[in-house]
Amino acid sequence: MNHVLGASYARSWASQYVLSDLERTAQEALDAGTPPKQVWASVWRALELPASER
Repeated sequence: MNHVLGASYARSWASQYVLSDLERTAQEALDAGTPPKQVWASVWRALELPASER
């Protein structure tokens, strides 16, 4: 996320934006033990990133 959003905004976004398929923020998901790859896949879809960022 730092690469895509920048370090400062990535932290803010991860703690505020609720990912609909996880029903929580990226930070909450990670804190709850959701595998990072699953969280990134959700972030990738939410941000509509290109396949090269997958």
